[in-house]
Amino acid sequence: MTEQRLPAAYIEAIRELLGPEAEAFLESYDSPRTQGLRYNLLKSVPGRQAMEQAIPQFALKPIPWCPSGYYYEEPARPGRHPYHAAGLYYIQEPSAMSAAELLAPQPGETVLDLAAAPGGKTTHIASLMQGQGLLVSNEIHPERAKILAENVERLGIAHALVVSAAPGELSRRFPEVFDRIMLDAPCSGEGMFRKDPAAMEEWSPAHVEMCAARQWDILQDAYLMLKPGGRMVYSTCTFNRQENEETIFRFLDAYPDMELVEQKRLWPHLAKGEGHFVALLHKAAQEEPARSRVNRSGKGKNGPGITAAARDALKQFSAWAAAELPGYQAGGVPVLFGESLYLLPEAFRDRLQLGLLDGLKVPRAGLHVAHLKKNRIEPAHALAMALQPGQAARSFDLAADSPELAAWLRGESLPVPAELHGWTIVSVDGLPLGWGKASSGQLKNHLPKGLRIQKGYVSEM
Repeated sequence: MTEQRLPAAYIEAIRELLGPEAEAFLESYDSPRTQGLRYNLLKSVPGRQAMEQAIPQFALKPIPWCPSGYYYEEPARPGRHPYHAAGLYYIQEPSAMSAAELLAPQPGETVLDLAAAPGGKTTHIASLMQGQGLLVSNEIHPERAKILAENVERLGIAHALVVSAAPGELSRRFPEVFDRIMLDAPCSGEGMFRKDPAAMEEWSPAHVEMCAARQWDILQDAYLMLKPGGRMVYSTCTFNRQENEETIFRFLDAYPDMELVEQKRLWPHLAKGEGHFVALLHKAAQEEPARSRVNRSGKGKNGPGITAAARDALKQFSAWAAAELPGYQAGGVPVLFGESLYLLPEAFRDRLQLGLLDGLKVPRAGLHVAHLKKNRIEPAHALAMALQPGQAARSFDLAADSPELAAWLRGESLPVPAELHGWTIVSVDGLPLGWGKASSGQLKNHLPKGLRIQKGYVSEM
C-alpha cells in the first residue's frame, strides 16, 4: 500500500539512502501520524497547574527531546479546549520541537527566526527566552505572516517583532545583529507526507533541487546577519541528503569561519515523530569585532526616532495603566500606527533604532497595547493575552467547563455582580482570555470578532 502512494523516485532515493532500514522507514507511512503540543513557558504557575490537570484529559505523554512537549493521541482535541484560546500551549509536530531546543536561545539575547510561519519555532524560542531580549520573526508571505502574528499574540509574547520581508532585504538592514538565528528552511516536505498528501503530489527530484538552491540562497543571508560568536540552527522536515547534509557541507566549505557543532536526524521509524533534520552551526568570534554597519544614532539615513505623537500616546496609556493595571509595568519603545499604540521591546532601543523599520512590512511591531479613541484608551486584546494573573485591577474568572465560558467565547455578554465596573480581564482557570467592560451588572464582550467561536470550545475530550 505504501509503495502505491509514494512517488517511485522517492522510494528509490530512500532505499539508496537507508539501505536495509528503508523497509522499516517506508512502513512507517502506514502508521497513524504523531501529534503533540508544547506548554507555553511564558504562562504563570497557575497555568502550569491547569496544564497538569489537563494531562489525564488529553492523555499526554512527555516528548523525550523537549521538556515542555507532550504527545497526545486521538480522540483528544486540545485545539478545541479553552486553554488553547488562552495560549497555554501550542500544537506542534513533535519532531519539529527539536530545533529550538538545539538552538537554546537565552533570555536577553537578540534572536531571528528567518522563516517563521506559522509560529511553532517562534513561540518555542520566545518561551525559552522567558520574555527577555528581542525576537525578530520573519515570514515573506503576507498571509502566512498574519497567521504568525496571530499565534504570537495568542501566546502572550511581548518581546517579538513580526516582519514580512525577503531574506536579502533583512540582511541589508541587520548585518551581524543576531546572537542566534533559526532557519527552518522551506523544503520539499518529505516529512509532511503523512500529514499532507498534497506535499506528496508536489514532490519530484526537480522540486528537491529547486528547494536546495533556495536554501543555499537563504543560508547566505542568514550568515550575514549572524554575529561573530553567534549560533544558528538549520532545520528541515525532509529526508534527502541534498537538502540536508550536502547543503550544510557546501555552506561550511564556503564560509570557513563557520563550524558544525551538532547534527541530528529524527527518523519516523526510530522515534515517535514525523521526522526532522537539525544542524547547529557556530560562527567564529573575532578578537576585535568589526563595527556594525547598523546606524544606531536614530538619525540620518536610518530615519527619525520616537515621534512626539507616540510619546504622547505612551503617556496616555501609562496614566490609564497606573489605575487599571496596578501590577503591570508599561515599558518599551512606543510606535504609533494610526490609533494603535505598540511597544517595541526595550532591547530594540538598546541595540537597534526605529529607522531600520522604515519601508519594512511589520505586521506586529512588538506588543499592541491600546487603541486611542478620542482621548480615551481602549486596551488591546494582545495586552490582555500578555498579562499575568493579578496584574489587572479587575478580573472575572470562569471554569473551563462552564456554559458561561462557552457563551463568552461566542461573543456574548455575561451577567456579573453590580459592583464590578470598568475594564475587566476575563480568564479561564486564571489564564487571561481577553477584555470585557462591566457596567450595570453586565460584562460587555470585547473579544475580537475574528476570534469568536460560534460552536464554542469543548472540555470533554
